[in-house]
Amino acid sequence: MDFDGARVYAIPMRTRFRGITVREGMLIEGPAGWGEFCPFADYDDRVSASWLATTIEQCTIGWPEPVRDRIPINCTVPAVDPQRAHEIATLSGCQTAKIKIADHPDSLAEDLARVEAVRDALGPHGAIRVDANAVWDVDTAVTHIRQLDRAAQGLEYVEQPCRTIEELAAVRRQVNVRIAADESIRRAEDPLRVAVAGAADIAVIKCTPLGGVRRSLQVAEAAGLPCVVSSALETSVGLAAQLALAGALPELDFACGLGTLALLDGDLVPDAQSFHPIDGHLPVPRTPPIPDPALLDTYEPTGTASWHARLTRVRRHT
Repeated sequence: MDFDGARVYAIPMRTRFRGITVREGMLIEGPAGWGEFCPFADYDDRVSASWLATTIEQCTIGWPEPVRDRIPINCTVPAVDPQRAHEIATLSGCQTAKIKIADHPDSLAEDLARVEAVRDALGPHGAIRVDANAVWDVDTAVTHIRQLDRAAQGLEYVEQPCRTIEELAAVRRQVNVRIAADESIRRAEDPLRVAVAGAADIAVIKCTPLGGVRRSLQVAEAAGLPCVVSSALETSVGLAAQLALAGALPELDFACGLGTLALLDGDLVPDAQSFHPIDGHLPVPRTPPIPDPALLDTYEPTGTASWHARLTRVRRHT
């Protein structure tokens, strides 16, 4: 792998998301193609090693054979006003929407309005899921989920309403809405704990922080739950691995959260290879897309030394 030749990128976000306004990372070329290394700034080197393992898998040995050719996708609605939420859902072409909620402690009224707007955009047959990013306690989660379920006229599921597995299990016993585990799957030493504790109905799997497609398939099997594959806010190069995972899962009963390229104000591959959903679906790639040299130049930041130093440190943990 050409670690020394890794290219750094910095692409502006269209809307502030996960607290960031610019998505940064690196592209690295290997014998099987290009891979993406893009752990968030607050992740330490040891945690980031799993992200690099995903990159190495993609660049060297590729992915398992898929069992399907295309993946149903949900659109992602950030913490925006109702009008913008309606526009995002309407223009996406998707029949499922994932809505970010709980952006600040007093967000409930805004969250309800956003959910109602998306329901209006999708119509009665669209699926709505919400993501609280583990910020609620049990009582708050139960109260808010019931109100959000009414506003949505039925939620498909709520993603990670609380931080711990025990809290998720307590919420699940008190509401009639499916609970999906995201951070709990990635952070638990044994993913089976989530299922055994009765903490979730669905496992959200992200292969980028889990260490690759093959490792993620093992995690999905251990969790023993229906899975949704979700992105880690990558460019099309990194999204290719997530799509490969979704394509290789033995069963896939829910739309996946892989339409996140719409959150970036740019990409690193030509439009023809860019992973923008068409009719609410994305294709399953067999090989990574090839970045456009002109786009690599366009989105290369002024300073790249810190990313190269980070890559060198993280390699010691792989």
